Amino acid sequence: MSKALSVDLRVRVLAAVAAGATHREAAERFGVSAANVSRWRARERELGAPRPKALGGDRRSDRIEAH
Repeated sequence: MSKALSVDLRVRVLAAVAAGATHREAAERFGVSAANVSRWRARERELGAPRPKALGGDRRSDRIEAH
């Protein structure tokens, strides 16, 4: 699994979209996929910030504590 792209990059991409660039134009300019731009915009609308989801972690401990 790769690392999440920085919040700074996400903010710059979304600023370009807010300034009038299409998702595809912003994606090409910053070297990310258009799908990422769409996801980041949705996440920004949902949470108010384009921060990444948590990566990794031990999921087994949740199941163990449930018993």
